[in-house]
Amino acid sequence: MKPDLPALSPNQQRWRRFRRNRLGYASLLIFSALFVLSLFAEVLSNDRPLVASYEGELYFPLWNDYPESTFGGDFPTPADYLDPFIREQFSRPGNWAVYPPNPYRYDTLNYFATRPNPAPPSSENWLGTDDRGRDVLARSLYGFRVSVLFGMALTIIGVVLGVLAGAIQGYFGGRVDLYLQRFSEIWGSLPELYLLLIFASLFQPSISLLLILLSLFGWLALADYVRAEFLRNRQLDYVRAARALGLGNRQIMWRHILPNSLTPVITFLPFRMSVAITALTSLDFLGLGVPPSTPSLGELLAQGKDNLDAWWIGLAAFVVLFVTLLLLVFIGEALRDAFDPRKSGSVR
Repeated sequence: MKPDLPALSPNQQRWRRFRRNRLGYASLLIFSALFVLSLFAEVLSNDRPLVASYEGELYFPLWNDYPESTFGGDFPTPADYLDPFIREQFSRPGNWAVYPPNPYRYDTLNYFATRPNPAPPSSENWLGTDDRGRDVLARSLYGFRVSVLFGMALTIIGVVLGVLAGAIQGYFGGRVDLYLQRFSEIWGSLPELYLLLIFASLFQPSISLLLILLSLFGWLALADYVRAEFLRNRQLDYVRAARALGLGNRQIMWRHILPNSLTPVITFLPFRMSVAITALTSLDFLGLGVPPSTPSLGELLAQGKDNLDAWWIGLAAFVVLFVTLLLLVFIGEALRDAFDPRKSGSVR
């Protein structure tokens, strides 16, 4: 007779249900792998060697600046490792250099290119170059990292503000709920795009400024869900029992009601990230986003619109954006199914 297996906790059951959704689970693995790779973009795509040996000395150009004279050149200026002379120096007997898989950074200008820009995909530039001669693959990789990090930061800020506002509204109710609801309605009716246009004309564009402006409105949607959960849970028996035991409002809110109200918060995260990435891309496409020197998918899409004959520019950015949003949607749907209370039966 087989011994009875221990019952799984609700979180373990949810994880089991999430893993059973093969599409969502595979999307999580793929998205995580792509994000981890993008964190090492400087190692995967850079115009400097990772490590080099010249005349018996080891050099690490990726982390240190070396003048051209260090490698047999005539000038004390920083070495250009795409220079055929520098390449020839490293190819001599006893010298060597290990370059990244893609020997271009997002802002690298190859002054020794043999074709005019924008250049189509080739063995030198796998996804071609943009209208300024910068490698499209490098800009897509770095732009993906910027988009995901921006989406994560905006999502975290929105979750903190949304949970805080929704919890206060739902738990206290009454006038507190009424006043905060009216404030949310008035605040949400402000023209967000107009505010972005005004601030873009007054201040130098930056990721921090864009993050602050979008965070001012990003908490509204989640606050409504958290408010509804707190309104429902505060009437349940376990909350009444906690009050009878003399627990304070803060303990009841954060230690008892909030853990039982996290379902909409968790299922909200991937969809919020996709909205944040889309917002950043759209603003960059309009020229209202990150500074021009920052790699951006929206800026690549804008270049693709302006250079319709250079199809590879817009196509690369579109594919990266499409795959990113598709993976996040699949992850969000799998999370929603995993946290569905109608599927809360025991999972072995």
